[in-house]
Amino acid sequence: METMDLGNLAERRQKSIFRDIIPESYMQACLTCGTCSAGCPLTGMESYQDENWDARMVLRMAMLGMDEEVINSRFVWICTGCQRCEYGCPMGIKLVKVWIAAKGARPREKVPGVLHKGVDMVLRTGNNMGIPTDDYVTLLEELGEELAEDECPGFVTPIDKEDVDYIHFQNSKEAYAEPDDMKWWWKIFYAAKASWTTSSTNWESVDWGIFTGNLEASKEIARRKVENMKRLKAKTFILPDCGGASYGTRLNLEKYFKHEFGPENGHNYIYFYDVLLKFLREGLIKVDKSVHADRIVTWHDSCKHMRAPYLTFGDASNLEKPREILSYLIDMKNFREMPHNRLNAYCCGAGSGNWPGPFEKEKTEHGGFKARDIQATGADLVIAGCSNCRDQIMKNIKPKYKLDIEVKYIWEMIADALILDEEEE
Repeated sequence: METMDLGNLAERRQKSIFRDIIPESYMQACLTCGTCSAGCPLTGMESYQDENWDARMVLRMAMLGMDEEVINSRFVWICTGCQRCEYGCPMGIKLVKVWIAAKGARPREKVPGVLHKGVDMVLRTGNNMGIPTDDYVTLLEELGEELAEDECPGFVTPIDKEDVDYIHFQNSKEAYAEPDDMKWWWKIFYAAKASWTTSSTNWESVDWGIFTGNLEASKEIARRKVENMKRLKAKTFILPDCGGASYGTRLNLEKYFKHEFGPENGHNYIYFYDVLLKFLREGLIKVDKSVHADRIVTWHDSCKHMRAPYLTFGDASNLEKPREILSYLIDMKNFREMPHNRLNAYCCGAGSGNWPGPFEKEKTEHGGFKARDIQATGADLVIAGCSNCRDQIMKNIKPKYKLDIEVKYIWEMIADALILDEEEE
């Protein structure tokens, strides 16, 4: 690596954009022990040899006021924000906050790939794909008619329905490319006789702002979800399945919109795991375990559903919820934990916008950690709870590493195994 022009580091530190994120106490707290780098999949990646920085080095550069070097690096973009570095840090330093700040400081015209275009499109149209409202509503209505004809008599897609228990947000990639995937959740709501709705406007579930470090956009995307909840008088706001979206949304809800929730307002927000568990525990839905019999199953712990809530909110409740859900669906003697699981799990390589991002080689090599963990289980069925994780494992890791597996969402598993009441049938 070429020698960097360090200039007057004291002066650069005084002007650094990272000063608010890395106070003097953090400068002294970092032990330069390298635990962050040792736990980071980017360290030593072959596809990253041209820059070849690691977490410890980038943190020290930020602390020394080397803003431009960090802002212009590839490191902060190919990092998936998985927070393994933070989980391992003995001093509790929030390294990923530094990478997000560096992303946000990059001129928008220099944001890699389609990520800034995604942010711009969401802010202008309410969804990443720019799908017009009339087209979207027509799509939802037609899909609802198909579901009613095929499996769920009387089903009508509840668009902009008021005074409901749940509001559910769609992912634009489903509406654009995989519309039938939306039926899995709809079928579950139908079987549970749940009162729910989805919005015709500002319905995009994904937080594209957090992908690019655009925290104002992230806040606005969350605000629109809250406004939809209030407008439609929905009691329960279901956090989106996309890991970055659920994490970004919760960050903003707890920072800016906490006053909109609570018993006095009649609103609360929960993870979709809680919805599924409520339906299963209370017998609101019934499932047939034989549907998935004789499959060897493993579960992928999504970083933003598992490690991020623990490190950011002190919330470890999601760690066991998917495993309890699976216990209703399969014989757990056929369940295999990955070698690295729960808080120690490896990212699939798709986080922080890397799935739609341009760094194909890097996200594929990063995914090798997950591929090897899947192989170690001997599983032929991998279950995920995040749309980007599922796509990365199914569409990239599986073919690139020649994995003989099937990949499903956890709600897809439930939908496949649902037992509909005789009256509904």
